[in-house]
Amino acid sequence: MRKIRKTIQLMLVCLTGIYTTTTAIVPEDMIVFNDNGGWCWFQDERVILHKGMLIIGSVADIDGTEGQARDGNIEVTTYNIKNRQFLGRLVLHPHLQADDHNTPAFLVLPNGHILGMYAKHGNDKLARYRITKRAGDTSVWLPEKTIEREDGVTYSNLFCLSDENHDLGRIYNFYRGENWNPNFIISDDNARSWRYGGHLFVFNGRPYVKYTSNNMDTIHFITTEHHPRDYDTSIYHAYLRNAKIYRSDGTLIRPIEGGPIQPDEATRIFKGDKNNVAWTIDMHLDKDGSPYIAYSVQKNENPDDLRYRYARWDGKQWNDFFLAYAGTRLYETEADYSGLVALDPSNPDALYISTDADPITGKPLVSALDGKRHYEILRGTTQDCGTTWTWTPITQDSDVDNLRPIVPIGTPTVLLWLRGTYTSYTAFDLDVVGIIEP
Repeated sequence: MRKIRKTIQLMLVCLTGIYTTTTAIVPEDMIVFNDNGGWCWFQDERVILHKGMLIIGSVADIDGTEGQARDGNIEVTTYNIKNRQFLGRLVLHPHLQADDHNTPAFLVLPNGHILGMYAKHGNDKLARYRITKRAGDTSVWLPEKTIEREDGVTYSNLFCLSDENHDLGRIYNFYRGENWNPNFIISDDNARSWRYGGHLFVFNGRPYVKYTSNNMDTIHFITTEHHPRDYDTSIYHAYLRNAKIYRSDGTLIRPIEGGPIQPDEATRIFKGDKNNVAWTIDMHLDKDGSPYIAYSVQKNENPDDLRYRYARWDGKQWNDFFLAYAGTRLYETEADYSGLVALDPSNPDALYISTDADPITGKPLVSALDGKRHYEILRGTTQDCGTTWTWTPITQDSDVDNLRPIVPIGTPTVLLWLRGTYTSYTAFDLDVVGIIEP
């Protein structure tokens, strides 16, 4: 396993012959969970906490540790939080495709077994899944099964509504498929069989949807109309309850059986235009069941001026605020790829961002270690429901990038992110790292 150095020193030779030392700042208790792993942000939950275990999904790449031997592996890493012990890294599907869009999503089923579901990046019509052989034990998984759909399948988003199916629980998987739109399949028998559930949003393009749920009777969505490089995208919210889709204020749009809705039939949170092109990032629910979200905006057709925003439903309206400067795009051909935001699912007043700019001023974050601009992780807190934020660095003066943070639902609080080099969604040399609240 490639070691992450907690202290990195760069010796600079001055004309006088005197050496100076610069130190990269990373958390002393940072753990490398996987030495070759990447993920996209449109699969949930990529990481789950279950009975003291941290279960992490990721995709390995040829540019990372062990290279070709692991290229395209769909992997699950399990870590015992209480004992601070690795329980193993297992391959759900070897060499499926080296693409971070294929990251698995996990769900604890009503019978205690764990479901892992994943798909290629639209290259075939199969949703793939495996289930643990024993409840709560990720060391042995049953053979892979597939569900064939009518068009190329991308992404997996798993939820179980406990109040449905006569209180036995109904499992949902939301994916991008038919017409490049979000659709879903459902299971009423602990994922042994599946049937088509419905077409969620319809648009002549690709709505990008983030999901969250109260795990009882409601699934929330935020969406764009299309990919931000192809449309001046806005951000909308709606929710699904009892097979009906509602606006944020509870106004019925239509039953699922009545057909999919257009994004602009949902509640608009942010109106996009050519100078403000938005993309969904993250969403969770507060203790009252109200959603709070993070999203990015490309400003003034400048891919090197990305910004984060934060919005919160107060029961009557959405309150939407500037959050932080997000800095520059991750690479040339994806003008809207940012380092991303991870909301704290247990605290709407806290979150984490990845940025290569000062979050308040927008000035470049240039590392004192190598003199280059790098993405760093910062923690943000607010005391006025998102109007203003205070920032604390988690990493600083790095010689690699720190990207795509995530905080899984549950306790203790765990922060994970990707650390290394990200060239594109099919080429990356990244470690899955993180810190666990004591």
